[in-house]
Amino acid sequence: MSNNGLAQSIMALIMMVWVTTLALPGQEKEDFGLGVILGEPTGLSCKYWTGRATALAGAVAWSFEKEASFHLHLDYLRHHFRMWPLKQGQLPLYYGIGLRFKSVPHHDRLGVRFPVGLAYFPPQVPLEIFLELVPVFDLSPKTELLFNGGLGLRFYF
Repeated sequence: MSNNGLAQSIMALIMMVWVTTLALPGQEKEDFGLGVILGEPTGLSCKYWTGRATALAGAVAWSFEKEASFHLHLDYLRHHFRMWPLKQGQLPLYYGIGLRFKSVPHHDRLGVRFPVGLAYFPPQVPLEIFLELVPVFDLSPKTELLFNGGLGLRFYF
């Protein structure tokens, strides 16, 4: 197995273990969201609320930038629910920090993410609609500043 394949397998295993542990019995109702993100990257998105305003969010996705590639990320997010009060639902601003692994043909990339976004939570519906812009600072194999962004939807259970 090449280093590229080994790194991809390890990251996929870490993400599967993480998602599995989030869905264990005993968690609070509607703390775990699962859905999709469309943009750069496009794929499956999940989010686990660790507190009233904090969450872990991740994705197993595909990047269609210059070369198609496998993409994993995990972010720690902080939400501000009182910035824009709404009559119906909630519209928090969120921001955070995370890690990104991207398996590109002939090399892998590892970077730090700085997500900033808006999420809409409709009243009495276990749903989140979000829009985010994410500066990504690649650390390996070379340093480079890139941007990700997407529109997503998660259902909570």
